[in-house]
Amino acid sequence: MNWLCGGTSVRGGGFAAGVAGGTAISLVAITAAPEWMEALYQRWRAGTVEKVSVLVFILLAFMPLIGLELPQGEMGRLVSGGIIPLLNVLVAVKVALGSWAAILLFIRYRGLL
Repeated sequence: MNWLCGGTSVRGGGFAAGVAGGTAISLVAITAAPEWMEALYQRWRAGTVEKVSVLVFILLAFMPLIGLELPQGEMGRLVSGGIIPLLNVLVAVKVALGSWAAILLFIRYRGLL
């Protein structure tokens, strides 16, 4: 009932957080030098981190299928969501880095419009 009354919820939010992060990165990419953004992308190995986040997501999603689960905790507590908060963070990372890669490709092949 806590989630109906405006309490904290651990379900969802990863995609929205990724979109917000991707938007912030895109605004910096539009205003900064394209070479600097490309060098930053390469230095942080963002493409590799994006791919690893997908693999970790898949592994964590299969854990409950083989009987491995994190403790569920108590409703309303910070660590009560089990594996769901970790999956949300991985989705946020994937979406933010994926949008960064897409913006870099647009800038590289189309230029700043």
